Amino acid sequence: MAGTDASDRGDTVVVKLGGSLITEKDRPETLDGPALSAACDAIATAIAEADVGKLVVVHGGGSFGHHHASEHGLSTTSGTHDAAAVMDVHGAMTTLNRFVLSRLHERDVPAVPVHPFSLSARPEGSGGTLDLPTGSTETLLGEGFVPVLHGDGVATADEGVTVVSGDELVVELAHGLDADRVGVCSTVPGVLDANDEVIPRIDAFEAVADLLGASDATDVSGGMAGKVRELLALDAPAYVFGSDGLAAFLRGAEPGTRID
Repeated sequence: MAGTDASDRGDTVVVKLGGSLITEKDRPETLDGPALSAACDAIATAIAEADVGKLVVVHGGGSFGHHHASEHGLSTTSGTHDAAAVMDVHGAMTTLNRFVLSRLHERDVPAVPVHPFSLSARPEGSGGTLDLPTGSTETLLGEGFVPVLHGDGVATADEGVTVVSGDELVVELAHGLDADRVGVCSTVPGVLDANDEVIPRIDAFEAVADLLGASDATDVSGGMAGKVRELLALDAPAYVFGSDGLAAFLRGAEPGTRID
């Protein structure tokens, strides 16, 4: 596929770099430098060769945000009114975000931050809906930037501040920006079956629910069951793949598991 075709179409692509991919998740606030650099190389090459028209990057929290959220008892449903706890989580995520931006800038990618902390959400009893204004992100895309968002704290009525995951942001961005393709780059090569083989395609949650160990409750904190549920709700095709599949996805190929 010629790179200029994607640019001419103005394709909008949302890609998530998993927190487990770009950090050492078992060591607090520790970056996986080689993995992040490799991911940024793939992004820079895709942009330089015009393989993507408009690109939004989302990254997870890994050992940065998750460490502090766990320490303070924050989750996507349980919040806090402790400003110090909020700043621990937000501060760690902005630190990781700066690492990501720095690596992209080293490769001449016009990346700019969009911090989700200014968002708001309704509590679980009200539907648990995330309110993500995409106007600024859409404007940045139109001006030639690559917006970079990340998991963070989010204002939640009756809960103070809860956590918004990168997976939730991916879904909201895909809906709000009418994305053409969505990619989730993880530490696994795709959604795996009982024999640890990649499932090529998923078009119904019921077909893989047992394999994912899913319950009736949606896992929106980053588990594979939650990812699949959320991605199936999108209008655009989504793909879950490992680090080796990122460059191929950005070129328009179909690595890992296709979810639609």
